[in-house]
Amino acid sequence: MNWRALALTAALLTPAGTPAQPAPADLTALPAVPSGYTLKTEWGDPDLRATYTLDMINNGHIAFQRPAEYGNRVWLTDAEFAKRLAAAKASDAAYSAENTRGTKGLEAWMRAEPFARRTSMLISPADGKLPALLPAAEALRKAGRSSWVPGQTYDWLDDFDTWDRCITRGFPASMLPFHYNNGIRVFQAPGYVVVHFEMLGDRIIPLRSRGHWPQAVRSWMGDSLGHWDGNTLVVETTNINIGDGATHDVWRRPASPLNVATQGVPANNAIPVSAQARVVERFTRTGPGALVYELSYADAEVFTAPWTARITWMRDDSYQFFEYACNEGNEAIRNNILATRAARRQAAGAQP
Repeated sequence: MNWRALALTAALLTPAGTPAQPAPADLTALPAVPSGYTLKTEWGDPDLRATYTLDMINNGHIAFQRPAEYGNRVWLTDAEFAKRLAAAKASDAAYSAENTRGTKGLEAWMRAEPFARRTSMLISPADGKLPALLPAAEALRKAGRSSWVPGQTYDWLDDFDTWDRCITRGFPASMLPFHYNNGIRVFQAPGYVVVHFEMLGDRIIPLRSRGHWPQAVRSWMGDSLGHWDGNTLVVETTNINIGDGATHDVWRRPASPLNVATQGVPANNAIPVSAQARVVERFTRTGPGALVYELSYADAEVFTAPWTARITWMRDDSYQFFEYACNEGNEAIRNNILATRAARRQAAGAQP
């Protein structure tokens, strides 16, 4: 989990003192994902197998939604990027002991990786903001309960979200950068791609033509079906667990499709999910050290329009996974409930 130990291929070739790539001429234009890199598995499929990490995106403070001052700009200006580099250099200085051991930090990654110039992970809508939620969905989000709601009291499990309860971070939330445990491993076998997360969960994606599960059959990660479009893996996912975070029926609470631990995501961790939720993902290796991941999300009963995000996963085969023993160490549920009870007794004049 030590992100300072990242062995990014591009960064290793780019010393920290090397000038960064200049800003594109058109700061509002995002080019197509390069798809010419070819690496095949033993059975002839494009090879995505590697260990990837999203730590640099999180530590570089690239937000999911675009800050308003950037407008419709996909890219930072040279002056704005210079400030981001200066912040990265200052951050690296706090880890000088690690850097003297030959590791590469945030500044080297930013100089080498074009994604470091991006103003947001969201690329559609054009302003880099999530489309508005429909009024009923927004009311459910505001009424949602989780440990991320300031000032909330806790009485039972239905006051906590699926992440609080060590079940899942949700989908597609699990595919995006978090505060920690950002490792992702991709495995392949003939007819299958498997995505293994350092934190909570796995996805098994069949590469074959069949219909999706019946509507009544659902799971936290949904039903994913993949196919190859040239060197790009395209995955369509439906049948995600539905519900909202306001219900008191703990069995009908879904995982929010976006998690608050991704910078720039709406508060409360309680965006509802309807039966119409559908995700289309595109996985493209762009070189030996990087994979471009793009996801498009649509839920006509929740969002007023679809939205699309695009990020770069950086390969680091030296990145180590350790057991994410969430349930074993999860004392927060009990402690929060007991704290609420103690606060009520104190407010009533009783001894805590």
